[in-house]
Amino acid sequence: MLTRLIKFGRENNLFLLVVILAAGLRFVMISQNPPSLDWDEVSHGYNAYSILKTGKDEWGRTFPVIFRAYGDYKLPVYIYLTVISEFLFGVNSFAVRLPAVLAGIAVVAFTYLLVKELFDKRVALLSALLVAVEPWSFFLSRGAFEANLALAFIAAGIYFFLKGLHKPSNLIPASILLGLSVWTYNSARVFVPVLIFVSLFLYKRELRLLLKKKKFIILNSLFVILFFFLPMFYQLLSSVGQARYGWVAILDEGAIARINEARTTSLLHPFLTRLIHNKATYFSSTFVKNWISNYSGDFLFFKGGSNFQFSVPNHGVLYVVNLVFLLLGVVLLLRKRTRESFLILAWFFLGSIPGSLTREAPHVLRAITMLPMPMILCAYGVIFVWNKLAKNLKFIFLAVYLVLLAGGTESYLDTYFNSYRRDYSWSWQYGYEEVVSYVKEKYDKYDKVIVTKKYGEPHEFFLFFWPWNPEKYRNGPELIRFYQSNWYWVDAFDKFYFVNDWQVSGDGSEFTLESKEKADCSKSKCLLVTSPQNYPDGWKKLETINFLDGKPAFEILEN
Repeated sequence: MLTRLIKFGRENNLFLLVVILAAGLRFVMISQNPPSLDWDEVSHGYNAYSILKTGKDEWGRTFPVIFRAYGDYKLPVYIYLTVISEFLFGVNSFAVRLPAVLAGIAVVAFTYLLVKELFDKRVALLSALLVAVEPWSFFLSRGAFEANLALAFIAAGIYFFLKGLHKPSNLIPASILLGLSVWTYNSARVFVPVLIFVSLFLYKRELRLLLKKKKFIILNSLFVILFFFLPMFYQLLSSVGQARYGWVAILDEGAIARINEARTTSLLHPFLTRLIHNKATYFSSTFVKNWISNYSGDFLFFKGGSNFQFSVPNHGVLYVVNLVFLLLGVVLLLRKRTRESFLILAWFFLGSIPGSLTREAPHVLRAITMLPMPMILCAYGVIFVWNKLAKNLKFIFLAVYLVLLAGGTESYLDTYFNSYRRDYSWSWQYGYEEVVSYVKEKYDKYDKVIVTKKYGEPHEFFLFFWPWNPEKYRNGPELIRFYQSNWYWVDAFDKFYFVNDWQVSGDGSEFTLESKEKADCSKSKCLLVTSPQNYPDGWKKLETINFLDGKPAFEILEN
């Protein structure tokens, strides 16, 4: 009994250390790295602030179930959680990123619990450690990514589902968590119904027995699922629900043009040409290529994703030390042929479907629904080798593996916290907070403030970093906003005017807005925030705001 208690205490202490490590990695410098809030993050933050202060979003809708953004719509769960964190910690970067940080820690914890339920404690502990330190899960735990929060709901939901097979009361929280996931991130709307179907199929025998013995709980769980999923499916059929996919769909105008070009240049019979070059074949072939790309060595271990806001450039999303163990884990679970192994493999190979339905695949963020399966497969391979070794070699093998893992982690973290932050601050729209701080200090000296749109939608940064009173913003007579070209434009509010970068040139007496309105500076004292070397003659330069690599981001001038 004493030996069991000591062993139990040691395992719990190791698990606690892993969670502490995960928390430390995710909280350290969270307001400074990523180097600034990007436009999606400030959109979350300002809408949360608007809800907190007025019960309405920035567009005046009362407690919406989907939030209008720039050219698409945001799902609500992350924003409503940000309302709580802003209530507790104020309107700042820490509050906006806190839900994702806590979700990242939760993914580590529920990976351990999930794997312990499926396999054993050694695999569970190592799986949790890998989720804590691997680039894929670490990076996406530090920005205000709804995807990471959805992943936490999915991992926790499946854990409670498995527990519910033996203790049926757990099926209710499982249904709630999986239901919340589809109102958190769009990839979950595609993947979670698939994962639920796979889980129900694999454990249909236990569920049939529960339906006979615990019908009330099963029916309540079904009711909860329908409560979340029926409105979701209804929304997906609407233009609002499809707005985001319209921006990333495989079949866009460019794809249609390529299909038409292929038909024009084809030397085949017209019937064969139409049979080969059409929307269905183009979509299918592109989807398959995208799906395969998610499992390539380049993406997983060597180069990573192409979007600098979701991964460190030219660095895999998993450490190279795990390459062989990932392959070994897949082979071993294929040979194992148990329900547990099928669940892990189905999750791993079906989790890439949402990202494969879009352009830019493989996409680190959209493929997050694959997690934490790569880490679990790697851990399974490592523990298999460890179990096969002679007793005197076990320690050596594990020590070498952990040293290599620590070396890879140290190298990655050094890059992430230093050169990545410095060299890629531009990709996070760095400089807007500094601009807003400067303008706020000089606000009373000027009649108008003209701001370039070069780096994204500047109005949202002014609203958040000020922060601007939501009622004053929505009801201000100077507000100019409109819908055009599948985008919601804001050209002005209060004394702020937002202009395209190429419209800054001229004599500086007036600036033309997207809406064709004019910001007249001929008889007004104006402050101009523009891109480097892009300003009218005769204006006086007051300040230069640099990216973290020292290159100029904004120049501020007055007339």
